[in-house]
Amino acid sequence: MKTKLTVVAALVICLLAFVYKATAQNTKEIKKIETGDKKVLIVYYSYSGNTKQVAEAIHKIAGGDIFEIKAEGTYPQDYNEMVQQAKKEITDNFRPQLTTSIANIEKYNIVFLGSPNWWGTITPQLSSFLDNYDLTGKTVIPFITHGGGGEQNTVKDMSAQCKGCKVSLNGWTGYGKSTDGLEDWLKKLGFGK
Repeated sequence: MKTKLTVVAALVICLLAFVYKATAQNTKEIKKIETGDKKVLIVYYSYSGNTKQVAEAIHKIAGGDIFEIKAEGTYPQDYNEMVQQAKKEITDNFRPQLTTSIANIEKYNIVFLGSPNWWGTITPQLSSFLDNYDLTGKTVIPFITHGGGGEQNTVKDMSAQCKGCKVSLNGWTGYGKSTDGLEDWLKKLGFGK
């Protein structure tokens, strides 16, 4: 009985540590973005709809234009097969051909860039977007959705791939399609009322 209680206590402590870490990522000190004459673009890739929901919530508060990244290729319906395909694409540095495009990206000075966390990094579709568009001189604000992995290397990898732009460390990370804390985060950045 004593061993079972010890195991249960250890599991509870691990769960509390995970929740604390996930919450701490959304409560880090946020520095206001210079929004002056802001021309905002919200760009995202969403496989299951979670990142899309967060992008739409950002759009509702920050305004601007919204753009969904779509690319050639499909994923299997079976979740485990899809996860294995995504892992292989990331390992192989695969960049799918984009099927949607933005005509005048140069007119935007603030770009919210959203991706699910896949295997600790951004999706191949977002990497293709970064390969295809020049974001030099733009402020890029990341937002990441995840199923338990948190931010991991997503923002670091986004920064490395976003040549010439300034990726803000004020990014937002949320579990699934949750938008908890999103409105406060945007206010601290200088968006919303």
